[in-house]
Amino acid sequence: MSYQLELRHLKYFLAVAEELHFRKAADRLFISQPGLSRQIKQMEDDLGIQLFERHNRKVVLTPSGEYLKAELTRNLKNLDSIIDHAKLIHDGKQGKLEFGYVGSAMQEIIPNVLIKFKEKHPNIQFGLTEMDNQKQIDNLLHQKIDIGFVRLDTVPRGLTIQPILKENFCLVLPKNHQINSQNFKSLQQLKNESFILFDPSYSPSYYEKVMQIFTDSGFAPIVSHNTIHAASIYKLVENGFGLSIVPKSLQLGYNMNVQFIELNTIKQHTTLSVVWDEHNRNPVLKSLIAEINFKNKKHPNTGCF
Repeated sequence: MSYQLELRHLKYFLAVAEELHFRKAADRLFISQPGLSRQIKQMEDDLGIQLFERHNRKVVLTPSGEYLKAELTRNLKNLDSIIDHAKLIHDGKQGKLEFGYVGSAMQEIIPNVLIKFKEKHPNIQFGLTEMDNQKQIDNLLHQKIDIGFVRLDTVPRGLTIQPILKENFCLVLPKNHQINSQNFKSLQQLKNESFILFDPSYSPSYYEKVMQIFTDSGFAPIVSHNTIHAASIYKLVENGFGLSIVPKSLQLGYNMNVQFIELNTIKQHTTLSVVWDEHNRNPVLKSLIAEINFKNKKHPNTGCF
């Protein structure tokens, strides 16, 4: 069977599938509604498939339409990526990488990676977006980003994960708190304090690991606030709303009136890992992975302050 379809027909279909309204889709495409309706009807006739159910003013995708929408969305994204790379090569820019990352990766790890990579690949463009662990995984699976920096122990099949930094946790207190690095013995001293923690939705596995620290210390914490940003945590700690526990690397890059005490005697550690889709065909990704120094290394022992 021969299908007389062009790329524009697929884009017409996706516009209607997303809007579920022929007039709105036509406006979006800058064509007439009758013209769009004819194109979609011709597409259905050529394929021998009903893609939409039309009920007066209501438009609903058929099961075949739902499937076609999902597949075309993913594959046209790949096509857009191919065309973008071709344009970058033509312009002498060579390529682009989209990064996702948790906030702590931006303190030292990602800047170091980018500086090293730029030395050998000066014309590469980078897109950088902070996002939680699960959103990075979703975006990697849908090839919306090329590489992620996460705090996860496992990832779905098809993704590759490799540790890049293993580090201790640090206790965060106001600088004027009665407990400091000289008289701190254990978290038991702080069992009646409130704690401000990263929101569990940001990384459930990370949150569970932090909660295990409290369990091993013999008490359940009073959690007064949850947030997703380190700066918010430090501002709340600074103003006496509670204490916190964060990865050691999050000491860097902030100038707040707080103190850090490294929890170097507990069994819990946190690992920052790099994750990517092994089927990603972005030619720049392979070069970047080859440049990254993967190993279970401890964060430089500069001490907490």
